[in-house]
Amino acid sequence: MPAPMDGITLVTGGAGFIGSHMVERLIDEGLRVRVLDNFSTGTRDNLAPLQHRLHLIEGDIRDLNVVQEAVKGVNTVIHLAALPSVERSIRAPIESHDINIGGTLNVLIGARDASVRRVVYAASSSAYGDTETLPKVESMTVHPLSPYAVNKYVGELYCRVFSEVYGLETVALRYFNIFGPRQDPTSEYSAVIPRFIQAMLAGDPPVIYGDGEQSRDFTYVAGAVEATRLACTAPEAVGRTINVSTGERVSIIQLVSQINRLLETSIVPVHGEPRSGDVRHSLADLSAARQLLHYSPKVGLSEGLRRTIAWLREQDG
Repeated sequence: MPAPMDGITLVTGGAGFIGSHMVERLIDEGLRVRVLDNFSTGTRDNLAPLQHRLHLIEGDIRDLNVVQEAVKGVNTVIHLAALPSVERSIRAPIESHDINIGGTLNVLIGARDASVRRVVYAASSSAYGDTETLPKVESMTVHPLSPYAVNKYVGELYCRVFSEVYGLETVALRYFNIFGPRQDPTSEYSAVIPRFIQAMLAGDPPVIYGDGEQSRDFTYVAGAVEATRLACTAPEAVGRTINVSTGERVSIIQLVSQINRLLETSIVPVHGEPRSGDVRHSLADLSAARQLLHYSPKVGLSEGLRRTIAWLREQDG
C-alpha cells in the first residue's frame, strides 16, 4: 500500500485519459484534488462523475501565471499534461516543444516557488528510441527518434536539475504504451489498441504500419496510476527516472490475434508503410520500479484488453 498523502494534489492534464483515472484514484482515497486542464485533448465527460469533488482550473500550462495560481497551497503535483503522439510532434514540432518542454518548465518553476513538496512527471519510453538492447534499463543511453521523445526526455532532465539545484523533490516515470478505458479511438493520433478495437468491433480490418513484427510493452492504465501514486510518496525515488510497464512484450500481429480471440472474430489486418519515428521493439526492465516504488503490475494485456473492449462497446451503445 502507498504511504498516506497530505494536503492538496494538483493533477495537470487531469481531464485526459490517464489523468482522469489518476484523479479518480486520488478522490477514492479521500484526498483533496485540483485539476489544471485546457481540454485540448482531455474532455469534461471524463471528469463529470467527479466534478463536485474536485477543484477545476481551466487553463494552459504554457501560461506561467495560470500555473502559479494552480500550485498555490499544493503539496504534490502530478504532471500529466502534454501534447501526446510521436506523429503529431513530427507534424508540429514547435507546438510540441512549447507544451511539452515550456509547459513542464513552467510547472517546475511554479512548484519550486510555491514550496510544493514533490512533482511526479510523466516521462516516456520513447526516449529510448531504437536501441537494440532489451529490456530497456533506465541507465541506458537514450536515442530519441522524434520531437515528442526529445521533449519528454528534456522534461526528465529539468526534473533532475530542479531536484539537485533547488531541492524540489521530483520523480520521472517512463510510461510504456499505456492503454485502457477513456482512451479516444477516434483521433487521428489515437494509440494503436483503441484504434484496432474500434475498427474490429465494426468488422473492419485494422491497419498495421509496417510488417507487424514490431513489439510493444503495453501497460494497462491502472498500472500507470498505481505506479504514479506510489511515486508520490516513495522516499528513495526522488531524483530518479523509473520505467512503468507490464514487463512483457507482444508483437502487433500478436495483438491483433488476441483482440480477435476476445471478440470471437477472425479479421485479417491490412498493412501500410512504416511511420517515421516509430520504435521497432519496446520492453521495460522493472527492477527500479520494484525496488524504489514497490510496484508490480496486476493487470496483464489480455485482461486489460477485455476491460477496454467492454468500455468501447458501452460507448458504442
